[in-house]
Amino acid sequence: MAKRPGVIVVGGGLAGLACATALLESRVDAHVLEAGDAPGGRVRTDSHEGFLLDRGFQVYLTAYPEGRRVLDLKALSLQRFIPGAKVWRGGRLHTLTDPLRHPVTAVSHLFDAPGGLADKLRVLELRQHATSGELGDLWQRPQQESRRFLLDLGFSEEMLEAFFTPFLGGIFLERGLTTSSRMLEFVFRMFATGYAAVPAQGMGAIPEQLAAKLPSGALRMRVSVEEVWGHRVRLPGRELLHADAVVVATDPGNAASLLVGMPAPRMNRVTCLYFAAPEPPVEGPWLVLDGEGRGPVNNVAVMSEVSAAYAPQGQALVSVSVVDDPGGADSLEARVRAQLTEWFGAAVSAWRHLRTYVIPDALPAQPPSALVEPHRPVRLAAGLYVCGDHRENASIDGALASGRRAAEAVLQDLGR
Repeated sequence: MAKRPGVIVVGGGLAGLACATALLESRVDAHVLEAGDAPGGRVRTDSHEGFLLDRGFQVYLTAYPEGRRVLDLKALSLQRFIPGAKVWRGGRLHTLTDPLRHPVTAVSHLFDAPGGLADKLRVLELRQHATSGELGDLWQRPQQESRRFLLDLGFSEEMLEAFFTPFLGGIFLERGLTTSSRMLEFVFRMFATGYAAVPAQGMGAIPEQLAAKLPSGALRMRVSVEEVWGHRVRLPGRELLHADAVVVATDPGNAASLLVGMPAPRMNRVTCLYFAAPEPPVEGPWLVLDGEGRGPVNNVAVMSEVSAAYAPQGQALVSVSVVDDPGGADSLEARVRAQLTEWFGAAVSAWRHLRTYVIPDALPAQPPSALVEPHRPVRLAAGLYVCGDHRENASIDGALASGRRAAEAVLQDLGR
């Protein structure tokens, strides 16, 4: 760096990029140091043999309030999933849709499994509950584990097993429904007031858009930070960089190693397998859920049915997510194929395995204890700050909001 930056942001994930762009918009010089070879942190997309492979199945919820503030959603060309899901249970796929958006389809499957009529009516009650009041008030509501919350609302065990466990399991990356009910209500509100979608060119387009706002030279790749103290950071080779302020925007584990006293949250893991198929096993942009829990697969999505750019012409890209699998990693692909052959038939044998992503630190766990303080402090000391989804809520929106809050704290301390 030719001159001392005003602020050093350690980490080029969504929180760090959001922080840096907010600082630069307020004319505060900021430089981002990213250890990886591209921005994005846990939100990355790889190009592989003409396919776009997100590093783990992820979606963007169009109702995210922070995303609406800081992203050019039109430029991302968001491609939507159908509101609802197809659920494998009892030897066939059942269709569940949002009754307010697809009333004809919803009515035609009203008495279909999983769950009975009462469960489907309670979904409307949950929707009304989650969308009532101001969004900020939601984070102050009494909370409990999601499973207890849903049972107290009157949902049956069958509905929990067949729908909520795989649906929420794919979002929170845990199948015990131990995530805080505040997080459940937030996510359900986002689904009810918007859509699940992906950028046409993959989830990595989100951090790429933020990084493109930075001036030339403000983002340095392949730069590891070994130590942070005061207004200084130390790089390999004992190189020291000084600034007026330092913001640590790394993943939670690295933040805990760089910052004395910073707790490392428990992280949920996920494994994502990608297959190239001659034909899509499901037509349309559907999320497909395992409503039986008898195999490793939690959810499936044919990404090329959501956005054609995800796969070369004439091929389909199938994304398979595995959550909380006790089986061996060596046998995982074979067990996944066996389970999906039951769902989709012998055509699965012709699928070509492209890549498997094992992501042990995919998402901070969000039990009720983690959200007692929903907006955790970003100012650690004068000139030292931290941001990330572990300081807000474990979502893309939480990461973006935390980055903005850190920038606001820096600006306040700098008198700007």
